[in-house]
Amino acid sequence: MTQDQRARETAEDKHSSDEMAARCAEAMWANDSASKALGMTIEHVATGEARLSMTVRADMTNGHGTCHGGYIFTLADSALAFACNSYNHYAVAQHCSITFIAPATENDHLVAAAVEQTRFGRNGIYDVTVVRAADNAQIARFRGHSRVVRGTWVGEDVLGTGDSDDETRPKHSQTVGKDNSERVNKPSGAALTGARKP
Repeated sequence: MTQDQRARETAEDKHSSDEMAARCAEAMWANDSASKALGMTIEHVATGEARLSMTVRADMTNGHGTCHGGYIFTLADSALAFACNSYNHYAVAQHCSITFIAPATENDHLVAAAVEQTRFGRNGIYDVTVVRAADNAQIARFRGHSRVVRGTWVGEDVLGTGDSDDETRPKHSQTVGKDNSERVNKPSGAALTGARKP
């Protein structure tokens, strides 16, 4: 195989993986009431990465007149969720930490970009940077540790670990396939990288 052929094969594999990540995001978003309620938008999803945004509302501010840190954490956590679920296995957060760098205020449009750092076994580590879109100023840095549990977003569950994950398994699941793909509603305003064309 020539170098050009290997490059084309790698690009095709990446496209296929990113398409799967987009399908997983569509299925996951359909049940993500929390992120929707906070006005989040999925801007980008690919294998091992995701970018979500949210505008700070008046009801998200604290006594200092700045965005409550819990909402910033939630935005970062949602970005982590879509990044670590991009491999078509249910994955949940098992440990997260955040460092607040600067305050955000009402009407600030925040963007959280999650990037995979490593995966080993059923574990993953992701770094999330939250910035203010207007000036790209860093608002917070977040690190999340994920854990794969039983279940898939698309098709059959092939994890086959034999472990019991009843306590961490999502209560509601949605399988997406050729027979029921029409049941999944794409998130409004979301740009899911690699999404399948109708």
